[in-house]
Amino acid sequence: MTPEERILQLREQIAYHSDKYYNQDSPQIPDDEFDLLMRELKKLEKEHPDLVTEDSPTQKVGGAAKRTAGVLVRHNVPMLSLQDVFSREEVCEFVEQMREQFTEPEFVVEYKIDGLSMALRYENGELVLAETRGDGVNFGEDVTANARMISDVKQKLKSAPEYLEIRGEVYMKNAAFERVNEKQELLGKRLFANPRNCAAGTLRQLDTAVTKERGLSMFIFNIQAVRGMEFETHTQGYEYLREQGVAVIDGYRVCRTADEVWEAITAIGESRGSLGYDIDGAVVKINRLADREILGATSKVPRWAIAYKYPPEEKETRLVDIELSVGRTGRITPTAVFEPVRLCGTSVSRATLHNQDFINELDIGIGDTIVVYKSGEIIPKVRKVLREQRPASWQRYEIPDVCPVCGARTEREKDTADIRCTSSSCPAQLERHLINFVGRDAMEIGRAHV
Repeated sequence: MTPEERILQLREQIAYHSDKYYNQDSPQIPDDEFDLLMRELKKLEKEHPDLVTEDSPTQKVGGAAKRTAGVLVRHNVPMLSLQDVFSREEVCEFVEQMREQFTEPEFVVEYKIDGLSMALRYENGELVLAETRGDGVNFGEDVTANARMISDVKQKLKSAPEYLEIRGEVYMKNAAFERVNEKQELLGKRLFANPRNCAAGTLRQLDTAVTKERGLSMFIFNIQAVRGMEFETHTQGYEYLREQGVAVIDGYRVCRTADEVWEAITAIGESRGSLGYDIDGAVVKINRLADREILGATSKVPRWAIAYKYPPEEKETRLVDIELSVGRTGRITPTAVFEPVRLCGTSVSRATLHNQDFINELDIGIGDTIVVYKSGEIIPKVRKVLREQRPASWQRYEIPDVCPVCGARTEREKDTADIRCTSSSCPAQLERHLINFVGRDAMEIGRAHV
């Protein structure tokens, strides 16, 4: 394959997976696999600059503006992506470049929250608009009604300039995400893959009552524009916002040297397992706003910031069992049970195997040595099977043709990967129906009526 053919192939793959991630909130590959595709494309384009085009994924923001949650609005300030880096050397190179251009520059190192970007516009202290990133340059989606349902979004600022635009990340805390998926399971609906997808889908859907119920959160990470007030540094902006009761990024640190920046990045990485929400990296920003103005931005990223992406934490372990559960609709879900390993600060011993197609694709059986990781730093998943280590008596696992609870016949639903119990009197299904019946969306038993 020629470099030109590989570049075209990579662009098609990246465009497909970008659409799945940004626009459909349904990614099909982990972040690190997507990053590898993008890094290969960047390398090839650097080696063959004559093949770089304006529509390459390396030259533009990943998302597209949609209309599902409201009308499109024009950005006052572009909502660009960040330049990803993956090594200490790249971080140090960025710091040294800044030190060569500016006198004693300061760097702010902070969490990179794994969520959906949103900007808030205030006029004389009143919230007038909330918009998503959309295409990042021209248009975003008006999600003001849903944003007003987020407790972290301030409706009114106490001491406000004539105009203020701030940008942050809408995300979902792990506890809120678990509550949403528990309800989805009880209702027999599709589970969300991770908190980021759930947050994105919730912010974009049309029913504000659903948004309020799901309990989204938001951190602000930048002042985009201001009239009637001046700030010299990024951290001064944070101090002002905190005085207004605005939730800004936790745990940021001001640094002056490459070593200090790397120490801060390392400390954030070590804290990932103890946080109540997902982060997917650490951001390094120039603190002085005047320096940012001088540096400017490309069509895709600001030149005054980078995002360090942590490598996914993976562990080898042994699959000891596959348990089957039956949901309200009869759908049978296999779960891998493996020898406990510690990932991102917590002990894990179980991971969903989704369905028989997924099992076949992994080529997995009891006794296999498997590699597990945490998707979005919270959800355990099976990455792969180490086939060279499998036992001689190995057999690929097959979901049985009888229900594991009631013994009735099972069948695969047409045009899906789901295998279901065919008995309407299955105890597992009846139990789920009962739980759903007394739940809040049905009889609301246990809730006071007035």
